[in-house]
Amino acid sequence: MSKSLTVLDQTVTGACCPPVAQLTLPSQQGGQAVCCAPLSQVPLSLEQAEQVAPLLKALADPVRLRLMSLVASGEGGEACVCDLTGAFDLSQPTISHHLKVLHEAGLLDREKRGVWVYYRARADALASLGMLIGSPSR
Repeated sequence: MSKSLTVLDQTVTGACCPPVAQLTLPSQQGGQAVCCAPLSQVPLSLEQAEQVAPLLKALADPVRLRLMSLVASGEGGEACVCDLTGAFDLSQPTISHHLKVLHEAGLLDREKRGVWVYYRARADALASLGMLIGSPSR
């Protein structure tokens, strides 16, 4: 399943910065969107903050943050849902719900193999979030 590229025009991004300084983040609609410069360079507009907030919200839950870490640090940057349930005192449906939230936010890709679903961390999404929040460049 290919994801389309959605590029926000300068009226939406607030013309905050030259395109080369803007970050590409996953979009909840599937695909990617050019968002904004790192926080330490230019203040976010309301629209940009509304675009970034769902990604951060998805990671703000301790279970989802741990799941993201387990998947990203797994062999090959992926993990089967069957291997993740043992790390938590939660039911498999609850773990699957949290993985679904991370997937819908654009932080994980998933692939069904037989009866199991394998999740893979989207390294580009994590790198973009890291750059967005990264240390001040001033």
